[in-house]
Amino acid sequence: MATLLPILLLLVTSMLSTSDSDPAQKVTLSMYYETLCPSCSSFTANQLENIFSNGLISIVDLRFVPFGNAKILDDGSIDCQHGSDECLLNTVEACAIYAWPDVTQHFKFIHCVEEMVVDGNYPQWKTCFDKQGLDSQFVLNCAAGNYGKQLEYQYGDETAALEPPRRFVPWVVVNGNPLDDVATFETAVCEAYEGELPEVCQDLLSTKNK
Repeated sequence: MATLLPILLLLVTSMLSTSDSDPAQKVTLSMYYETLCPSCSSFTANQLENIFSNGLISIVDLRFVPFGNAKILDDGSIDCQHGSDECLLNTVEACAIYAWPDVTQHFKFIHCVEEMVVDGNYPQWKTCFDKQGLDSQFVLNCAAGNYGKQLEYQYGDETAALEPPRRFVPWVVVNGNPLDDVATFETAVCEAYEGELPEVCQDLLSTKNK
């Protein structure tokens, strides 16, 4: 037993040291939206992109859920608030998320499409593949086939299961807590993070507390 004690102490010390050095868990930032919703597109194109340039993305697990106010009908078809074009683009963006799991990749495609929505030229959305240097084949096949629809069913189920239920779109949720004002999302992320804050958070929080 005496010889085991130093070993046990070393193990405990090692475990504590590892625990202390573990990075803080990223803040989950989920956006429930629909592709042709003007406020959704504006938020993505003009506000959400900032976290990639100001460093906030380093503490964020960013999730897109492209379904919004769509409805799954009894016959299995999907009815979208802004019509068939929106249903198509919801599915295209769902397929892009699946094709490129790295958020920095699928975001640049989604941002390109949503910027086109803001500018009123979204029918040219396919040009975003070449603009971003991305292969279009998988996404186009996915969106045209059954798998794209299955992805939308999953996003529809997730959206319907929200607690509390969404009241509008974009519905932005930070670590499970929905925001009444999506413009405050960066500050909400900083307040939710339990690790060492990046410089942008220090600026945001000091501004809020003034």
